[in-house]
Amino acid sequence: MRRKKVIYSLLMLAGLGFLLVATLYKPQDRDPKDGFTAHRLVAHAMGGIDGLTYSNTYEAFAANYEKGIRVFEADLLLSKDNKLIARHEWGESFTVMLGQEEVMDPGTHGAVWTYEEFKNAKVMGRYEPLGWEDILDLMEQYPDMYLITDTKQIEPEEIDQIFTLITEAAEQKNPELLKRIVPQIYYQSMWDAIEAIYPFDSVIFTLYQTHDSDESIVEFAKEKGIAAITMSETRANAGLVASLNELGIPSYVHTINDREQVLKFKRMGVYGFYTDFLEEKDVESSGWLQYLGL
Repeated sequence: MRRKKVIYSLLMLAGLGFLLVATLYKPQDRDPKDGFTAHRLVAHAMGGIDGLTYSNTYEAFAANYEKGIRVFEADLLLSKDNKLIARHEWGESFTVMLGQEEVMDPGTHGAVWTYEEFKNAKVMGRYEPLGWEDILDLMEQYPDMYLITDTKQIEPEEIDQIFTLITEAAEQKNPELLKRIVPQIYYQSMWDAIEAIYPFDSVIFTLYQTHDSDESIVEFAKEKGIAAITMSETRANAGLVASLNELGIPSYVHTINDREQVLKFKRMGVYGFYTDFLEEKDVESSGWLQYLGL
């Protein structure tokens, strides 16, 4: 009789423990979405490769596509001759970081390069830099790939020039590609500037350059039908995420490479993550098992 009571007590404790975990843990488990938001991960700067970040190269794309990632962010800049290329920034330290200093003349390490110079300077001596036409070729070759723009020049005249190039090249190659190109805007008025060039199906609002209040962001996202909001670890907070979730607008946090951080933000209600090295399986495992460390 006593043994039965002990077993009953243990079962009760186990049930209470499970109930506590289920109550405390609030994963953002949504119904499957359409478009890029069907995926929880975004490969930052085309994803990391061999421990290297910010490469924006073909090999980085191929390695991360092979891991199952389907949404890619590319840093986009104008070259010296006004061609659109995938590079995070100009500067000597960045050239050295990408291992390009030996193939470029010393006087050019901190300069803005021409398109030809950019294409000839392989990253780490072996990875292929991508121009915008190269990215469009990849999108045509891989019809389940989505491309999020991270335009590093954001003055109004630069935005007009960059998104005109983006749109015209895509329309010339295959207008259907525009459905899988997702502009990322940095301030609210950028919406109108891009809309005047082309009405993209989906737009992301990234918060790292804006000082708008949470309330203003939520209202803007609701009014414009923003597809997703992405924010830094420091900008993410439960109130903002909850307000967006009520509108059905997924939140992404950047740039996350640690599964513990994934769990932390999933408990907050965050849906997805920009990452260099994580795989889809790192964010899709059962929430309560993760919470228990299993």
